[in-house]
Amino acid sequence: MASEPDERPSYEEAREELVDVVRRLEAGGTSLEESLALWERGEKLATICQEWLDGARARLDAVIGEGDD
Repeated sequence: MASEPDERPSYEEAREELVDVVRRLEAGGTSLEESLALWERGEKLATICQEWLDGARARLDAVIGEGDD
């Protein structure tokens, strides 16, 4: 997990935390408020992971496109 709240976690950090969030939600035993907070955190982490993957795809596409010239 990132050291500063405003610091964007790496893909691996975000994915690891997302796995933990899902595990906790699936285990149950949390209050509605805690479950909602976990769900919201999971949504944010999923978005961060998708942004990392989209960026990686764009970089690959750019390199592949350069090879076509």
